[in-house]
Amino acid sequence: MGRWVLPDYRVGRARWWRVLRGLNPGVFAFVMATGIVSIGLDGAGVPVASDALLLVGLAGYVVLVVVSGWRLLRWPRQVVADVVSARGFTFLTFVAASDVLAARLALDGWWRSATAFLIVGVLAYLVLGYGVPLRMIAEPRRHPTLDQVNGTWFMWVVGTQSVAVAAATLAPSGPTTVLAVVGLVCWATGLVLYLLLAGLGLARLLVRPVDASELVPPYWIFMGAAAITVLAGTRLVTLPDATQLLSRDLFTGTSVVLWSFCSWLIPLLVALGVWRHIGRREPLRYDTALWSIVFPVGMYGVASDQLGRVTGAPWLVALGGRDVWVALAVWIIVFAAMLVAGHRWLRGDGGGRGDATS
Repeated sequence: MGRWVLPDYRVGRARWWRVLRGLNPGVFAFVMATGIVSIGLDGAGVPVASDALLLVGLAGYVVLVVVSGWRLLRWPRQVVADVVSARGFTFLTFVAASDVLAARLALDGWWRSATAFLIVGVLAYLVLGYGVPLRMIAEPRRHPTLDQVNGTWFMWVVGTQSVAVAAATLAPSGPTTVLAVVGLVCWATGLVLYLLLAGLGLARLLVRPVDASELVPPYWIFMGAAAITVLAGTRLVTLPDATQLLSRDLFTGTSVVLWSFCSWLIPLLVALGVWRHIGRREPLRYDTALWSIVFPVGMYGVASDQLGRVTGAPWLVALGGRDVWVALAVWIIVFAAMLVAGHRWLRGDGGGRGDATS
């Protein structure tokens, strides 16, 4: 007799189990990216497309919460192991996803729903924003080296600033002073974290050898972290309670400096992408980390638009309006690649599962 083979349904279940067990904690980057492109389209006056992406983002959020929750209950040790791994900070994509949806819902006047998402985002930030670094510090088997630093560490900044953006967006309709102060504290904290991590990130790239597989998608978060800091600053500058503690000029000046820096980073990141895929011939395939490119591109456009309105620079507003279409195009490409990869995986080709964000 031939070798005994498991029935198809058992093989399929085993494959799903492997995927769930090894689920990338950065999967909420899909919701982040979808949410910010939706915000950009709303600002560009395309409500139908914006609402469609909002629904996609909300659906993705619900599915990923259920799947991630099941993974936490079923394989808690694997989740803890991920926290102290190179992708530990990607857990904060959940924080940013919650807050981006809060900010987007607020634009349509869904204040209660937006407040609920903000509360979830704040609570998740208190757990993950402190828990991830504390767990990394306290891990007895960890051997810290500069090689462990990667672009996903900037999710610490993105998560912090996402709370600032959501709080500032909801401030006019809620307890204004409380939300303004929360936004201000998060903005200032995120700014300090960005400056510290920028030094580490550049040192990692310039001082230590870098493999082509490590580059590009995660390091786009380097730019996205600066862009969301700009957006948070431009939202806070419109709140009287925030400008009582820090001057309007400080908010605006800091935002202009950071916008300039993230603009400078874009050609560098594009060049690194060319080097990775053409120079080092790294295969171009779907990976969860690709959503880490979509989010910064969308955030750059929204931040440029808001900075232009605050400073009275129409060319910045125009730049933001054009960027939203670039962000939408990138979103469509990555979404299509995700569908193709998923289809191949379902057929058993093994091509639907991207590498973990690293």
